[in-house]
Amino acid sequence: MRFVLKSSLGENVYNLMRKIGYFFQREDKEKKEFIFTRPPKGYPRFHLYLKIKNENLIFNLHLDQKKPIYPVRSPSRNDLDGRRLWHLASNGVYKGVPAHSGEYEGEIVGKEAERIKEILENAKN
Repeated sequence: MRFVLKSSLGENVYNLMRKIGYFFQREDKEKKEFIFTRPPKGYPRFHLYLKIKNENLIFNLHLDQKKPIYPVRSPSRNDLDGRRLWHLASNGVYKGVPAHSGEYEGEIVGKEAERIKEILENAKN
């Protein structure tokens, strides 16, 4: 679920996310976004991708019901004998393949988005 809020709190993004109960996981410098989870470990958990553009906070929220139980492999190239090699990403999931099936819409995700909006709107006052 995507939503946008104006950022006028004057706080850094890490403190802001702590206010709503999210824990920093990593920064994707290529996509210019911060990745947070709630709770910090275990499943189910909310996964929040946050981009900052001008004065806007752009949220992309979904719910991971369970830990990835595979990786599905995708071919990357052939070895010297013509056999397919597989490219494993650093996070243990093969590149180009979704790690899980997250819920991006629905009642639970919608309620979490509203909870986030309410806390951040009240923090402005």
